[in-house]
Amino acid sequence: MEAAQAAANAEEKSSAGDKYETTRAMMQIERDKAAAQLDEGLKLKQVVDNIRAEVKSTKIGLGTLVLTDSVHFYIAISAGKLTVEDQVFLTISAQAPIALTLMKLKAGNTFDFNKQVLTIRDIV
Repeated sequence: MEAAQAAANAEEKSSAGDKYETTRAMMQIERDKAAAQLDEGLKLKQVVDNIRAEVKSTKIGLGTLVLTDSVHFYIAISAGKLTVEDQVFLTISAQAPIALTLMKLKAGNTFDFNKQVLTIRDIV
């Protein structure tokens, strides 16, 4: 982001005129994109910082591992598949539709996911 801003500031007006303005506008767009990505990253970091792994709960929510008979879910941020000691977890946002469904359930309940009926074995 700083590099894009520095490049925009260093750009000098040439005889082309419009080229200067176009280049400067493009650099500003890149800076704005970088700022938006940084903002999103900081929001995700804040969600992760609010997870309290030391707190045990029988209720499904943020920071919960939901172990089913074939798919394991980690409710935190949407980060895709996470492999830990040969176990695959789907890391999902607490706002994801599947997470909202899971939050209404408890161990022993069944639910549909990707055309499969899964049973919740454990909540960690």
